[in-house]
Amino acid sequence: MNQSRAKLWTKDFIIVSSANFFLYLVFYLLLVTMAVYAVEQYGVSESQAGLVTGIFIIGTLIGRLFIGRMITTIGNKRMLYFGLIFFVFISLLYFIQAGITFLLITRLLHGIALGMASTATGTIVAEVIPEVRKGEGISFYSMSITLATAIGPFIGLFMSQHAGFSVIFGFCLALGIISLIIALFLKVPEVEKPVNVEKKAQWKLSNFIEPNALPIALVILIVSLGYSSVLSFINFYAIEIDLVEMASVFFVVYAVAILVSRPFTGRLMDVKGANSVMYPAFILFTAGLLLLSTAESSIPLLLAGVLIGLGFGNMQSTTQAIAVKVTPPSRVGLATSTYYIALDAGLGFGPYVLGFIIPITGYSNLYILMGALVLITTALYYFMHGKRESTVLKTVNATEAQ
Repeated sequence: MNQSRAKLWTKDFIIVSSANFFLYLVFYLLLVTMAVYAVEQYGVSESQAGLVTGIFIIGTLIGRLFIGRMITTIGNKRMLYFGLIFFVFISLLYFIQAGITFLLITRLLHGIALGMASTATGTIVAEVIPEVRKGEGISFYSMSITLATAIGPFIGLFMSQHAGFSVIFGFCLALGIISLIIALFLKVPEVEKPVNVEKKAQWKLSNFIEPNALPIALVILIVSLGYSSVLSFINFYAIEIDLVEMASVFFVVYAVAILVSRPFTGRLMDVKGANSVMYPAFILFTAGLLLLSTAESSIPLLLAGVLIGLGFGNMQSTTQAIAVKVTPPSRVGLATSTYYIALDAGLGFGPYVLGFIIPITGYSNLYILMGALVLITTALYYFMHGKRESTVLKTVNATEAQ
């Protein structure tokens, strides 16, 4: 009864989701264009070009690691505004052509700015969503990133073919300004700050990482490592199996599968618990990777995109909701930061690690290996959270039955 009355689509929820969408639109737009820019503008090697792309994620990790702790003392709105202003300022540095080192520094700082701003949006959205609709609300919020995943690369590739890089940088600057302007209309009460924090305990690990969120963060770290094999190497694999044109459609199908399913899976989590989403998602993700490893035509490739979207796409939002739910309200900022650190680490460092495996396995066998990894992670999830979730649900059901 309370669930139907609790309003989800408030003004603040829409504002913070929209601001987050524009931030990630810039991230994914530049993700597919910066390597080409580095090669064309500075004549760097492929490995250096890859560093130009990947160092952004390293910056994001740095931003999340320190901001997760600071957000509880500075305040989520102030941190969001500071992060967005920093994000816009760094966007201006792309117009300065001062060598590859300057570009690397710019990318690193830009990543730190995204880490700050997106940790703040993730914290704020967890506060504005009604408790009884937490899973559903975070599912809808996560769709802002899903949309950016599909639209960003498409716009980036289109603009790189039909416009110069100065136009691309100008467009990204405009998106950052739009995100900042939208955020100015937020009216969110600050969470009460924790009291009696001793100065000598400032450098404890628990002041940078939320211990309650660590178990589920470990799960998403391993699972995102599996998805990084798709995100980074699908184009190379498509060339190998002569399905290059379908590679771009793959991510569109992936995004559509998430957009269609998340409203249902988010509500299912709130009603039936996280296990009702996570266990099927593990199976679907595994099946998608195994199907991808055998794809020789368009239909299996695109069907794999659907299965991976239903699997990993729903794991992403569900694990974030879990991280928030198992954490006290005063430490939601740290929980959000901890979750995204794990996610970004898997996606950011995964391609580098898997790059050593591909010469041995090839792309097809790599996806079989990743499918096995995801399947094994199902057991890890059971011990890290699933068993506890099942016990809590049984207790709740028994109480309601009395």
